[in-house]
Amino acid sequence: MSKLWKWYRDKSLILKITVGFLLGIIVGLAFGPSTQFLSPFGDLFLRLLQMIIVPLIIFTLISAVNSSNPKEFGRVGVKIFIYYMLTTAVAMLVGVIVGGWFNPGVGMELTGEHIDVPEAPSLIDTLLAIVPTNIFQSIVNGDILSIVFIALIAGFVIVSMRHSAEEKINDWGNTLYNLTQAGSEVTFRILNGILQYAPIGIFAISASKIGEQGLDVLYSLVRYVGASYIGVAIQFIFVYLLLLMLFKVQIKRFFKGVWGALITAFATSSSLATLPVAIRAAEKAGIRESVSKFTLPLGAAVNSDGSAIHYGIGAIFAANVVGLDLTFASILAIVLAGTIASIGTAGVPGAGLIGLSIVLTEVGLPLEIVALTAGVNVITDMIFTTCNVTGDLVGAAVVDKSEEKYAISSYPEESNLA
Repeated sequence: MSKLWKWYRDKSLILKITVGFLLGIIVGLAFGPSTQFLSPFGDLFLRLLQMIIVPLIIFTLISAVNSSNPKEFGRVGVKIFIYYMLTTAVAMLVGVIVGGWFNPGVGMELTGEHIDVPEAPSLIDTLLAIVPTNIFQSIVNGDILSIVFIALIAGFVIVSMRHSAEEKINDWGNTLYNLTQAGSEVTFRILNGILQYAPIGIFAISASKIGEQGLDVLYSLVRYVGASYIGVAIQFIFVYLLLLMLFKVQIKRFFKGVWGALITAFATSSSLATLPVAIRAAEKAGIRESVSKFTLPLGAAVNSDGSAIHYGIGAIFAANVVGLDLTFASILAIVLAGTIASIGTAGVPGAGLIGLSIVLTEVGLPLEIVALTAGVNVITDMIFTTCNVTGDLVGAAVVDKSEEKYAISSYPEESNLA
């Protein structure tokens, strides 16, 4: 038994996840709804990932702040924010253009579908909600934006304490930093154990999903699904690949390193659940920890290129269903609203419903469209989540590459990772 475990443990995680995912599809198609007995094994995997997310974000962000000098941290922060805004806006535009090409929804009619869409938070409410009234309650509730805020503030305070001229404060700061490093080590050791179970969990998720839905779900809204996948493909080729080439990132090494994270994103349909795998994948892709451990948790919370594509296609779909010819002003409003919605509602429960409802409301389209597309969400969410995670990883790689000249002078021991 020990030999079998050693054989399994020593196999590449990417290989194990790929095999588990493909086997899940085969089993799901072969045995159909009877594969539902596997669902608890997939749920266990998601629970394990959700269990580790909060300590992972807290420890990695505190460590990231403390491993960077203030100038580097400021540069990285500005660069990743600009990246998020630009790629999200482009993704929204891609969604609108691809939606116009495919014209999903033409010939369809609303038949009384209704869905209760969560109330969309205002911009002020969203910004205020980042600052928690109760730190422990935010951690218990898993309010990701608040947790990111808490971790960043704690990281800054620890940095200032470590550089204090007062010896006692300096000692306390170093003690807190060492405790953070110890907590990070514990978290990643637990994560390594979870990742050994990942192939089994992904097998169970893919088998139960495919077994329940089959391929029939694709037929009802094939243009909508097709537009979703084509839109993400365009974002991959004409945005992500071009950025990687522009910044001279080794594309083969990058995708070889992040492949496991992309499969996990596709299978789980959750950017946050994929975060632990993505952080490990970034290391394999050669991205410095000081960049990846800051940008990836932040990206999981606020960056959603796939969601932006979703909103663009959804708006065109809605317009076609009701027979509305969109003007240039309406399209511009969709792009702007979708860009803000994809960033502002990330991490909010029901974010997909809220974001699409914001965009539809912006141009006066019926919210019932959200319900009309709900039947294929299981298929489209997979590819949109994969796009979200890819966007985060590409952003980390691009920013890391742009920091290479500073890494060579300030961190020569890390320069070989860029």
